[in-house]
Amino acid sequence: MRIWYQSYVDRENGGIYWEELQKHLNAIAREGTEIVVHGITPHDSYAHALVEFRCAREMICNAIQAEREGYDAFIIGHFQDAGLYEARSAVDIPVLALGESSMLHACQLGQRSGIVTINRRYIPWFHQQIGKYGLKERVTGVHAMNFEPGQILAAFGSDERREVVAQLFHDQALPLIEAGTDVLIPGGGIPMLLFSQIHGHRIEGLPVVNGIPLAVKYAEMAVELKRDFGLTVSRVSDFFQPPVEVLDEFLEYPAPHPGLTIPH
Repeated sequence: MRIWYQSYVDRENGGIYWEELQKHLNAIAREGTEIVVHGITPHDSYAHALVEFRCAREMICNAIQAEREGYDAFIIGHFQDAGLYEARSAVDIPVLALGESSMLHACQLGQRSGIVTINRRYIPWFHQQIGKYGLKERVTGVHAMNFEPGQILAAFGSDERREVVAQLFHDQALPLIEAGTDVLIPGGGIPMLLFSQIHGHRIEGLPVVNGIPLAVKYAEMAVELKRDFGLTVSRVSDFFQPPVEVLDEFLEYPAPHPGLTIPH
């Protein structure tokens, strides 16, 4: 089984994070599963919907490429899940995502979840995700620390900086706990990997979800369910599949806008 893991960081800018992510994935994968990490350049370094939109388009192209290269599954290693439904509609291999996998699995660990993201600008996006997944009654709220995606990468390789992030996460989790949260979810692949070194991570008795192994295990299971039972996504509504010429057109365009000057 070969799984394409799509990070929204790239190797050049990921540094120790990139190395730690590959090690974590290797440790998670069952025997016979190969997980290959791919990045996006320019990487997701600023919390804004336009950055999400740009990265999502490249991710969808990569999902199509992954299927054509013979990969068995595709994982979006980015909590905002930008482009998830579009990628699922485009390919026949299972497409799993960090945010959706974490939120859905949290429903099996407790009645109400609370999410702590890295930047306040992500909060509206997360509420859109929660609504799309039908989980408004299962999520207590979304709180935020104060990092840009590129900044929090600096916590890797430093125990002191990791403890700073852990304390900020703890501080934002407390009001969610007081509001009745049962399960805590770090809103991002970067903090999830950062906290993965804490075995059985809990705050005030609440489990802290690491969505990376969840997405991997769901991907492995989805591949086996497809192989053994033919179980795949619906092909109506959100996941209606376009013809191959539409996919080819999507891969080729948009061409550069004529006359557009990009200031430097």
